[in-house]
Amino acid sequence: MLEIEFAEATDRGPVREHNEDFVGHSLPSTDEQARTRGWLFTLADGVGGQERGEVASQLTVDTVLAEFGKAPVAENSSSRLTRAVQAANTAVYGAAHGGIASTLVACALRFNRATIAHVGDSRCYLIRNGRPALLTRDHTVVNDQLLIGIFTEQQARTSAARNVLSRSIGTNLFVSPDVNEHDIRRDDLLLLCSDGLHGAVADDKIARIATLPNVSLNNIAEQLITIANQSDGGDNVSVQLIRIKNVEAVGMYRGRPYRLH
Repeated sequence: MLEIEFAEATDRGPVREHNEDFVGHSLPSTDEQARTRGWLFTLADGVGGQERGEVASQLTVDTVLAEFGKAPVAENSSSRLTRAVQAANTAVYGAAHGGIASTLVACALRFNRATIAHVGDSRCYLIRNGRPALLTRDHTVVNDQLLIGIFTEQQARTSAARNVLSRSIGTNLFVSPDVNEHDIRRDDLLLLCSDGLHGAVADDKIARIATLPNVSLNNIAEQLITIANQSDGGDNVSVQLIRIKNVEAVGMYRGRPYRLH
């Protein structure tokens, strides 16, 4: 059976007056729920200013958690997350008709798989054997231009528009999230974060801190926030850490899991 431990933390930082990030999670209360619904972790970074960004981020997280929980048991995690993200987009768009927006990264865990959905530039990393692998792609104008060859990597890193989002929750009536699945193994560490962390601290340094031996996940989360504030401090910082303690190996047939013997 899948077993995990997790920690999460969010901080407004030393400069911002408000914390426009929001984090949330849904945990199974029984073994049956662990197998049919699993775990869900969500993190959002609001856009809008004048305290309205925090409205967008909380509405995004709350809606994703609620919609994911209402989905039919037989529905797979990818479909659940896709519908939940669209529901969140509808809710945020309806609240201000494009006047507020949010990023979103969500991680659903079941058996030996992680399903990741994201919109915007909040990220999910898989840290395995101390090495970080980015499981998301930043939805920014500069990154989109980098992919089609308009910018070089050096130009992308130094562009003044590198943080301008090309996709977000609530900007338009419909949104297209990126959703993908990944196998997970015992001792893997999944890390979800806002750009207040990955924009201030290099990936390899994030991985080094996240895998410190004999340090609790709560302590690691606080250390990551502290170093982000010391390195930059100009943004809110949020992080969720999920350590895989054990997995249940399954196969998939027509989108449904079956146990491997």
